Amino acid sequence: MRNKRFFSRLSDFVEYGSFREEEYTLSPSHKANIDTDTPENRWLTSVQHSERSAPVRLMDWLKLRGFEVFNNLYRIASVIICITLIAVLLSVVVFLPPFGSDDNPAVNEVVERYVSKTVEETGATNSVAGMISAYRGFDTLGEAHVLFVAACSVIVLLRVDPSERRRGRLVDPGMTGEDLDFEPNSDLILRKAAKLLVPLSFILGLYVILNGTTSPGGGFSGGALMGAGLILCSVAFGFGRTQRFFGDGMYHLVKTVCLASYALMMAYFIFMGANGFDDHVWLGVPGSIISGGLILPINIAVGLEVACTMYCFYALFRKGGL
Repeated sequence: MRNKRFFSRLSDFVEYGSFREEEYTLSPSHKANIDTDTPENRWLTSVQHSERSAPVRLMDWLKLRGFEVFNNLYRIASVIICITLIAVLLSVVVFLPPFGSDDNPAVNEVVERYVSKTVEETGATNSVAGMISAYRGFDTLGEAHVLFVAACSVIVLLRVDPSERRRGRLVDPGMTGEDLDFEPNSDLILRKAAKLLVPLSFILGLYVILNGTTSPGGGFSGGALMGAGLILCSVAFGFGRTQRFFGDGMYHLVKTVCLASYALMMAYFIFMGANGFDDHVWLGVPGSIISGGLILPINIAVGLEVACTMYCFYALFRKGGL
């Protein structure tokens, strides 16, 4: 009778407990160390493992070795993907046609029209500007929308609530929300250099935008120069000085007006061209600033869009707002 009770309790211990050698109470007055390496325990262990289902055993194995196996497979897959991508790119480069050859697929009637008809049809002596802003203006409009969506995404992710900034609920407890805490402007050399470089940056940016139809340049490059000027101004003099003329309201107004104007101009071009109508846009005098038809206002809109986006990214990453 005692042996039966002993094996019953031992079976419960093996089924619900851990396989260790520990004290097991046979009676209130007697304690004994139980050796788990016995024929009875080995038999109970085999029975217990046989009763476990395959999914349970798989989950147990994944808990023990799953992370290690995943890391190994991840490294192997990364190496295979990199080698495959390199091989594909090299094979494409090998089979590319010779550069500058007259029989290349890219040398066709489209390129010939871009080169020979740009001045006549767009009024721009810069063939690249005529192609980007007139012939393929719809693609450039998509690029401007990409900048707009990127700026909106960064605002959603990084913007700090102004009410929390006023209450001092910032990531760094040492910051009080004042502009000087984010951009100290005590560097005399930086301020003196900024007084010279900031106006030059804006003037050069405007020059590049306005002469985009007659020389290398345009909205993207000119907007980058103006955005760099805004960033330098805020670094040298603080966000408070920059916000006097370029704050939240001005940023949203400029971006919305520029993008909407660009979209309306391209919609007019597409509608008139698709229906075979004359767009009646004065192309100006080729070679002068007032030339290129709508290319000039398109360059202005794109330049302001790029400048706003660059400064927006900097301000949001620095202090969570404009």
